[in-house]
Amino acid sequence: MLVLVLVLVLGAFGLLVAALTTANTVWAWISVVISVVAAAILLVDWLGSRRRRAPLDTPAPGPIGAPDIERIDPPPPADPPAADVVVGVPADPGALDLDQEPAEESTDAADLLVVSELRVDVRVLDERPRYHLSSCGWLGSRSSIELPVAEARQLGFTPCAHCTPDAALAAEYRAARGPHETEPPAG
Repeated sequence: MLVLVLVLVLGAFGLLVAALTTANTVWAWISVVISVVAAAILLVDWLGSRRRRAPLDTPAPGPIGAPDIERIDPPPPADPPAADVVVGVPADPGALDLDQEPAEESTDAADLLVVSELRVDVRVLDERPRYHLSSCGWLGSRSSIELPVAEARQLGFTPCAHCTPDAALAAEYRAARGPHETEPPAG
């Protein structure tokens, strides 16, 4: 779309130069019309991208043959020994600081392969670097946007260490596929 607009703008510029060198107003008016068409295309594309970014009421369909996963709950918290406590993630969910950005989840390579191909939705906040499960306690009542996890990763979002979306989504996917089917979904 941007290539088309660039071609139109360059064409309008060329016609404007022709109008100035030949003193022919027809070329100038054609240049103005082409510029207006390019602006209209940019406006339509911008409005379309805003509509695509709006939260949807329906989840995106999963890959062919993959089970539909509507809601993913994180695995139940285990009582880790004191030496295994992750820095930045409070042991007590009630002690979670909702003003401070949660730490980034450390995702292993096997989970990353599975998650990067899933079309399961996660939640993101505007101008915040993390993506979360819908059940994440850190999200609270904040207004969030729903995106497929693969798209959230492509846009540069990283997983929240509080709700551990990568580990939870990969575990849910593996549980739904069965013990012998550990291949990541085909994209």
